[in-house]
Amino acid sequence: MSALPPAPAEARAPRTVEETGLPFLFLAELVAKVLHQRGQLRLPELASHLKLGVGVIDPLMHFLRAEKLCEVARNGNSGTDADISYLLTEGGRQRAAAALGRNAYAGPAPVTLAAYTTQVQAQSVAGVQVTRAHMAAAFDGIVANQRVLAQLGSAMNSGRALFLHGQAGSGKTYLAERLRDLLTGTIAVPYALMVDGETIPFFDSVQHLPAADAVAASTGIDRGTAPDARWVRGVRRPAALAGGELTLDMLDLRFDAHTRLYQAPPHLKSNNGIFIIDDLGRQRCSPEALMNRWIVPMDRNVDYLTLHTGHTFQVPFDVIVVFSSNFVPHRLSDGAFLRRLGYKIEVPPASSDEYALLFRQACAQAGIEADGERFADTFAYLLECHRQRGVPLLACYPRDLVRQLRDLARYEDRTPELSRHTVDWAWDNYFAAGSQQGCALELERRDRGTQDNRLEND
Repeated sequence: MSALPPAPAEARAPRTVEETGLPFLFLAELVAKVLHQRGQLRLPELASHLKLGVGVIDPLMHFLRAEKLCEVARNGNSGTDADISYLLTEGGRQRAAAALGRNAYAGPAPVTLAAYTTQVQAQSVAGVQVTRAHMAAAFDGIVANQRVLAQLGSAMNSGRALFLHGQAGSGKTYLAERLRDLLTGTIAVPYALMVDGETIPFFDSVQHLPAADAVAASTGIDRGTAPDARWVRGVRRPAALAGGELTLDMLDLRFDAHTRLYQAPPHLKSNNGIFIIDDLGRQRCSPEALMNRWIVPMDRNVDYLTLHTGHTFQVPFDVIVVFSSNFVPHRLSDGAFLRRLGYKIEVPPASSDEYALLFRQACAQAGIEADGERFADTFAYLLECHRQRGVPLLACYPRDLVRQLRDLARYEDRTPELSRHTVDWAWDNYFAAGSQQGCALELERRDRGTQDNRLEND
């Protein structure tokens, strides 16, 4: 039985134009666009820029010279090819300018859509296994509901979309972003894709980050066994976050008529990783429209995009979509969509024990003593403030309230301190005037008791 061919990103670098999978004239035009933008270049410089071997570029240069689109110049006295550089003729500049007017991309040579699809399948996120040990390592030192963590770990193994819901400030977004740490292994992404003669930039230095333990790729471009340099390897599995700014247009392939460049949608760049839609229900489009946009991709693991020329093509959809919302699922969509969500997970308010841990962590970060009788008394008072006003113990409150104590201490040029009085001050600022009476009830009772004692003594 013959061995399976290597994934495209692990295959040997192409040695001929045919092995690139790209049309000869397409590559010749790309070379002309590079020379038009960068000016006079040597062959090794062209090879480095295009991420192609000299053996691939050399016949392209012969073609451009034969067509009177390019000419050579010698710089140096070594008498070798190292002295030769290439520059466009007037006719070449006109042809390159016309090509740039159609599509202004002039970066590394793209890979074919078929090669990209094969690579995505080879490094699918569905192949990542998440265990209890992985969850413990990823959430070490993080206060979180253990039942929710077990649900999240199981959901990640499903490879399906999941819906996180709970009150604002319960920690949904924080938990969703931490899921990225559960995705082990690295991936390879192309610099660009070629679809129907159009080049779509793909690699995003913001979204496609190098893994901490990634081994630097070889810089050799034509050394026989060097892998295809059109791929960026050792990339951490991506995790994109889109919030209230998300629109339906952003989920389609966009072509800028001024720059003449395409912009790939964020979920395409998130293939083999996670795409988080935060604060669902707050977008400028309706939740129904947004969710309907995802029905086919989540059901069939493919999506369809359209070039500005009108050509529609299929791309892989290998993404764990995480919807995060303050609304319960049934308020946002119907059963047809909800059944495609593998998991619907509620993030509840913290328990009193979890809230205490969060409060201690916040105090430690602010340099406030978080032990002893004073801490216990103040924390008990804080819990009473929550109880009196019916304010749930949300994960965001300890951090936000303690920061207010820190800010006050800086203003008064002193060390931050924890007391009932400072908690009242922070509470009133944070929850606005309507909550002042609730949190200050205990303080008022103490004040009235003090006044009554004084009257009795008088």
